[in-house]
Amino acid sequence: MKILANRMDLGFKKHQEEYEEAALRVLRSGWYILGKEMQTFEEEFSAYNATKDNNNSESFCCTGITKSCEPSKVYCAGLASGLDALWIGIRMLGIGQGDEVIVQGNTYIASVMGITMNGATPVFVEPDSNSQIDVDAIESSITDKTKAVMVVHLYGQVTDMTKVVDICKRHGLFLIEDCAQAHGAMWKGQKVGTFGDIGCFSFYPTKNMGAFGDAGAVIAHDPKLIDDVKTYRNYGSHKHYYNKVVGANSRLDEMQAALLKVRLKYMKEITDERRKLAKRYSEKITNPSIITPVEVENSYSVWHQYVIKCKSRDKLIEYLNEKEIGSIIHYPVPPHLQEAYAYLGHKEGEYPITEEYAKEVLSIPMYNGMTDEEQDYVINALNNFKD
Repeated sequence: MKILANRMDLGFKKHQEEYEEAALRVLRSGWYILGKEMQTFEEEFSAYNATKDNNNSESFCCTGITKSCEPSKVYCAGLASGLDALWIGIRMLGIGQGDEVIVQGNTYIASVMGITMNGATPVFVEPDSNSQIDVDAIESSITDKTKAVMVVHLYGQVTDMTKVVDICKRHGLFLIEDCAQAHGAMWKGQKVGTFGDIGCFSFYPTKNMGAFGDAGAVIAHDPKLIDDVKTYRNYGSHKHYYNKVVGANSRLDEMQAALLKVRLKYMKEITDERRKLAKRYSEKITNPSIITPVEVENSYSVWHQYVIKCKSRDKLIEYLNEKEIGSIIHYPVPPHLQEAYAYLGHKEGEYPITEEYAKEVLSIPMYNGMTDEEQDYVINALNNFKD
């Protein structure tokens, strides 16, 4: 049996008629940029993220630095990619040259690029045992140059946002949430992306809420900030041919917006299925050589990836390849050791936990439409692996 690490075709086929109808609607409309599809997607994605678990008795929102913050509302700007959501969102907060942004060391490099593309400096913090930023290590990294903390809800898991919000408020720091892998994930019943000053999303096709090409979005409680993002994404134009600033070309196109509206309708179904798959993995993988991830108390993971750790990771990959089971390393080289960031001057051994994870983590097959038979094949293979 051949099992791929991920499959995107099954999600399309399940709702194929609706996707094709949406695509044809856009093609026939004659309007392909900055139209009604994007506008209605922004409204629907705002409403989706504003929705809370009714059992939640607490509520958190931005740090208070953004003065026009409206805690009860969420606003959205659709962009061309998740990276654009990060660097444009950060730029709209006024973060730039000479500023520092705290970020976890084991994240994908795009998180860090969002910082450095604005001329700011990333300050790395080690991850905790669940691959999220070690919240208890944040304060010791704060300096007089620190302007923000970026939390990355890696793999669809969730960071302790109660503690992070408290730290940012006490120190007067912006809070940036990278939610590229965590659409619909929650902390104490509140969706991620709504705790910070900005929440940045990617809709890359492999994501739980994937588009059919590149796409992204920024959400915030501050309507002015979102208006600024909307101006910036369209060459800095607030009115056709009138430009307030030197901006960028980063517009969520009508086709992707229309297709994302279909995906958004089924996010509960998508998440429920992934949570079921993750629960089955966690219950049935019993090999002591393999450490499985956990869903920490107060969190609601959407399981974008199911990431195990194994001291003999490379040997395990070879073993799985022989059994035609796909896997992916997220991520083999941490940002501080990438050639692109050699200028930061970091050396191997500087962040030992981050570097250890890079040698041990492995994402095993996890996709909507995965059958029990396919999952059992993966589980049995993992349980029979000899370290």
